[in-house]
Amino acid sequence: MDLEALNGLLRPQSIAVVGASNKEGKIGYTVVKNLLDSHYEGVIYPINPTDSEILGLKAYPSVLDVPGTIDAATIIVPAKLVPMVTEECGKKGVKGLIIIASGFSEVGRQDLEKQVVDIAHSYGMRVLGPNIVGILSNSDLCNASFAPFLPLPGKAALVSQSGALLIAMDASTYTRRVGFDKMVSIGNMSDVNFADTIEWLDQDESTACISLYIEGLRNGRAFINAALNAVKPIIALKAGVSAHGAAAAASHTGSLAGSGKIYDTAFQQGGVVRASDLNNLFDRTLALSLQPPMQGDNMLIITNGGGVGVLATDAAERYGVPLRFAPADVQAELRKHMPEFGSAKNPVDLTGMAGKDWYYASVRFAFAHPWVDALAVLYCETAMTDPLEIAQGIKQALEDAGVEGKPVAVSFVGGEQSAAARKWLVENGIPAYDAPDVAINALAALREYARSRQMAAVPFQRYADVDEAAARQIIANARAHKNSSLTEIESKKIFRAYGMPVAMTELATTEDEAVQIAEQIGYPIVMKIMSHDILHKSDAGGVKVNVKNAEGAREAFRTIIANAKAYKADAVIEGVAVQEMAPWGTEVIVGSVNDPTFGPSVMFGLGGIFVEILKDVTFRVAPVSAEQSYKMLEEIKAGAILAGARGEEPRDRKALSEVLSRYSQMITDLGDEISESDANPVLVYEEGQGVKVVDARIILKK
Repeated sequence: MDLEALNGLLRPQSIAVVGASNKEGKIGYTVVKNLLDSHYEGVIYPINPTDSEILGLKAYPSVLDVPGTIDAATIIVPAKLVPMVTEECGKKGVKGLIIIASGFSEVGRQDLEKQVVDIAHSYGMRVLGPNIVGILSNSDLCNASFAPFLPLPGKAALVSQSGALLIAMDASTYTRRVGFDKMVSIGNMSDVNFADTIEWLDQDESTACISLYIEGLRNGRAFINAALNAVKPIIALKAGVSAHGAAAAASHTGSLAGSGKIYDTAFQQGGVVRASDLNNLFDRTLALSLQPPMQGDNMLIITNGGGVGVLATDAAERYGVPLRFAPADVQAELRKHMPEFGSAKNPVDLTGMAGKDWYYASVRFAFAHPWVDALAVLYCETAMTDPLEIAQGIKQALEDAGVEGKPVAVSFVGGEQSAAARKWLVENGIPAYDAPDVAINALAALREYARSRQMAAVPFQRYADVDEAAARQIIANARAHKNSSLTEIESKKIFRAYGMPVAMTELATTEDEAVQIAEQIGYPIVMKIMSHDILHKSDAGGVKVNVKNAEGAREAFRTIIANAKAYKADAVIEGVAVQEMAPWGTEVIVGSVNDPTFGPSVMFGLGGIFVEILKDVTFRVAPVSAEQSYKMLEEIKAGAILAGARGEEPRDRKALSEVLSRYSQMITDLGDEISESDANPVLVYEEGQGVKVVDARIILKK
């Protein structure tokens, strides 16, 4: 990250508005007016070739005519003029360009966009945009955009790929009472991208939480690395996860949209919290900007109404937050602050009789108790209590508990008084919501953040006992013969070079060789046709299983060759693979995709109908640590089968997770050669008995 250039871009001490105008309704007019209305303390240089003054400020025909230095230039001229303006800014020594102008890659003009970036980089400038709204910063009193006003002040920062959505969210900060210090429109990301803004905002003293609206990423791995290295929480709303939505996102921003599932796992691997929709983005941002992460598993719910307690319980299960009964000592203390018909289990129901004193005592005790890792405080408005008094009691209790590092979220359900109490709580650093499930979701976000950071902190350790050179030689030999894919035997040799347990397989070109290999391996065996021209061996009658003796091996050899020639007369047949017949085990599939955004990625699922019909699979961006791989085994719906369901013995998940991790290293190391690959099936045996790769396939990049 070029800190000086990005400082000039995102915290400019002087701004030139190229395309400034005296005509109301023009963006060039609005940007200058917004800078003045936001009480920007830096120097503003309107640039207009004809007007000598704009909104009371001296205007200049060109940035080259400006007497002082310029940190950032906001460019609002037709796209065809932007290269010329960029050249002038470079000569002037401008640090960064905020290109509001549109008409670039979002409409197919990638060439024009690249030209602008190339010119900018030749002068050491950074480019934000094009096709953006601009930048907004409360701490810098800077509204260098055509959004109507600065957002409600707060501790979060928003980076949005959609300009129109940023404007709408800017206004929503006041109605939703969620504050942001900064809002940055990132548009086409021709240069400055999400990774750059994450790195910069992570060092920004006015930012406590980084919120992202993402339609697509250009460099997914740079994004993951930036997120991993960030100290501050990051929350992301990914749009375009459906097939139609992905196409819309690409046409909107000119970005490639990757698989929704791979985005999910990339966020998890980077320690990024996911938002499900715009409302959820606001709600979770509020919690992440005001509260610490939830480090443990025990959440306690305190309420004055059974109904909201039940709703909160349902939400806890829905959002994956464990809800356990409180220990006996906790229950005994809490019963002192409720009538006999109350409940101290969890949720703790103080009943509708609860006033400020009961709330205060219960919250103070619970928040300080070591069993409690997070606290959800719910309140239903009653005629007997004042919501603001309850809110004040909660805050005082939290302060008097003297505990740091634990999160709390509050829900006040009621009318105008409850709304005023929620506003007061937020202003005093406590996230407050109008529904119990939203408060629980906020705590779930804090728990997800802590879990993802813990998992992300486990780095991938390369396996030293691999032979990458041997693997590359196999690929080179295949390419020398102009093959676009490897045979099963070649594929297995590469898998073996990376330390994966592969079923013994050798190539026989004659009946005698087949018998000789079979006797070395030991019967029974499996025999398969080997041909680059026959990908689906079973369809060609090219597979024989449970071959038990030499006579059977000879007959199978003849039959397989005859079937292959009948299936595809012009097929080039290398021979017949003779393979050990591995004992039965649980079938799983391990595969890879070369995602356009994140590169080599690992796919895992159970075999058979689970992957073909139910599509019960999970992904990781490679490489993947053994710990992350183990997590993959737990994520699929059929994971219980591996754990040992209905009396079955658990499978060897440790050995399987190592295969996944080694496989991830293989596709990372050979990512420049391999387009896609899979091991299907991999047989998983009982705990301690290991796994066996029975079949393997590798397709090369063109």
